Amino acid sequence: MRLNSIKAPAGARSPRHRVGRGIGSGWGKTAGRGHKGQRARAGGYHKIGFEGGQMPLHRRLPKRGFKSLSRRFVVTVRLGDLERLQAEQIDLAVLKQAGLAPDLALSARIVRTGQIKRRITVQGLGVTAGARAAIEAAGGSVAG
Repeated sequence: MRLNSIKAPAGARSPRHRVGRGIGSGWGKTAGRGHKGQRARAGGYHKIGFEGGQMPLHRRLPKRGFKSLSRRFVVTVRLGDLERLQAEQIDLAVLKQAGLAPDLALSARIVRTGQIKRRITVQGLGVTAGARAAIEAAGGSVAG
């Protein structure tokens, strides 16, 4: 087999419909647009979800859930990442300096993923219950 001899199997590709090219083509006269109406006109269409004035489905259904606008400004940090840091006092500025939090981050939350074996002091950050227990078991403390 050669790359220049590869072809699609018979029937896999059909020629495109050239609409509005005479009655013999099968797509003449209305060119697949039907008779009259908004969709038959040039430039006549409506926005996505429009149902002819009927209350659209996306407005008939109840609102559900919540999407936090500040979620992207709260970063999640793992305990294993804190183990690699040299600092003993850990706050948001230290995390930003180490590259564990982006500059736009407004706060951070420490989760219990990985292990910590040295003593650290966490200030002004959110800490999960498991992470707090692990930090205190290693002799560290969590403040505010």
